[in-house]
Amino acid sequence: MTNELLIILSFIIIYGGVVLFYRLFGKKGLLAFNVLATLLANIEVLLLVRAFGIEMTLGNVLFASTFLITDILSENHSRKDANRAVIISTLCSVFFVAISQMWLLYDLSPNDWAGGAFKTIFSSTPRIVFASLTVYLVSQLTDVWLYHKWWDWCRRRFGDNRSGLWIRNNGSTMISQLLNTILYTFIAFYGTYPMQTLASICISTYMIYFMTSLLDTPFVYWCRRIHDRHAAETEE
Repeated sequence: MTNELLIILSFIIIYGGVVLFYRLFGKKGLLAFNVLATLLANIEVLLLVRAFGIEMTLGNVLFASTFLITDILSENHSRKDANRAVIISTLCSVFFVAISQMWLLYDLSPNDWAGGAFKTIFSSTPRIVFASLTVYLVSQLTDVWLYHKWWDWCRRRFGDNRSGLWIRNNGSTMISQLLNTILYTFIAFYGTYPMQTLASICISTYMIYFMTSLLDTPFVYWCRRIHDRHAAETEE
């Protein structure tokens, strides 16, 4: 199976998983999936592949799904719930980093076979870890803030709370993803690569995020329909 097909398949599984968790467990399901996606993205990002004619790190679809989740929480529940999802995932990531670094401190048995692989995967430099956690927190909180700013604009423009969902969804995600791309690239790699390379990384990464932002819009509508149906059933 080609890298392109695998990425498309991962998109279907991950975004479909967001909807499934929301359908089965509601708001709590989104909080759980957000933590899962954040932790897995920080591991998957270590893999470098070539797909769609460009070289890229993996983890982009998983990370993009966390923006989908905060948009669903903002749309169907509240700004407080969306911010809570960001804070919970950030704290879980901090604990994950601390615990995974402790794994590397153990004196391993001569019969151990996994220690070398663990050291390769989890011995991220402090700069990369700091960049990942800081940028995640800043970009996600910005996304939530922008979502509600766009919602205020949509309310004034259309005269109700439901119209313009695609505007607030894409308007918030595309801007916050651009902020995420620039901040992470320069915090993590400034001084390591020349400016031309940093610019190339920013462009290729944002192209991926731009596409995932466009593609997540139907899933936000889908989850709003699930929420509306559940609300109607509760009232009966």
